[in-house]
Amino acid sequence: MEDKRTIWYKTAINEAMREEMERDERVFVIGEDVDIFGGVFKITKGLVEKFGNRRVRGTPISESAFIGLAAGAAMAGLRPIVEIMYVDFALVGMDQLVNQAASSCYMSGGKVTLPLVFRGQYGVGTREAAQHSRNFESWFVNTPGIKVVMPSTAYDAKGLLKSAIRDDNPVLYLENRVMYTRKEQVPRGEWLVPLGVAAVRRKGRDITVVATGFAVHKALEAAETLAGAIDVEVIDPRTLDPLDMDTILESVEKTGALLVVQEGVVKSGFAAEVIRRVAEEGFDLLDHSPRTLGAWDVPVPFSPVLEDAAIPQSRDIRRRIEEMLGRKGD
Repeated sequence: MEDKRTIWYKTAINEAMREEMERDERVFVIGEDVDIFGGVFKITKGLVEKFGNRRVRGTPISESAFIGLAAGAAMAGLRPIVEIMYVDFALVGMDQLVNQAASSCYMSGGKVTLPLVFRGQYGVGTREAAQHSRNFESWFVNTPGIKVVMPSTAYDAKGLLKSAIRDDNPVLYLENRVMYTRKEQVPRGEWLVPLGVAAVRRKGRDITVVATGFAVHKALEAAETLAGAIDVEVIDPRTLDPLDMDTILESVEKTGALLVVQEGVVKSGFAAEVIRRVAEEGFDLLDHSPRTLGAWDVPVPFSPVLEDAAIPQSRDIRRRIEEMLGRKGD
């Protein structure tokens, strides 16, 4: 019997950093919400005591400064992990992220590598309003030179982060704060999840639902409520860039229908990019018009009722599937 234990999503992230810091002394952590107590969200808990404040450095709210410092350190041969308390705050350091970190390898002709991970929490459900609830993954998918990772399980949170830390390119690692205290069974020991490989979370034959982040769990819930009437296949890309199109196209070839769900605004978003690529690479596989489902085109409301209305829920996914296929579940 496989030896398993139950851990939180945020514990998996902590373990990944701890193991990689033990494995490679070039790895260090810098940023907001990093202190001897592990910060507000406790993601770095215990790291200062184990590795000291030379390798675990809390900073003032100065994103431009510590992102720039980390980019320079990566160019010099270190492997920084930058913690941005909310991904919304990355906007303050966009020049360092986009013009410096993402571009330096290309502009140096490959002479400079940037083994740099930006960890940022994102998402809705904790009622923190527009300035703390953004989904910016589509911005970074549109930025050449940055890989984008979005784990939806504790297993992937650990395995993908370890792969990201070992990668020689800048990686934006997006962690959903609603899932921080979501407990899951995972194996003991070390594992890696390769970047650019999707996971089929649920097999089905009637429709393919590609969902990202916490929307994966909403899609799975919707699929279960439709079981027996509509057979839904749920795909979690895990890595948005590079994107595993082979797995998506293989699923669409089987089902002939595609729905892409995200919690971010649909306009010019990741969901639209998936449909663009399916239309270009597998148009003849589609028996139904592909559809997207995402947030309303408004800043995230503070009101719980309005936030829930503006962000797709499992019932909305179910209704969209029924509408696409022209039939209802039980």
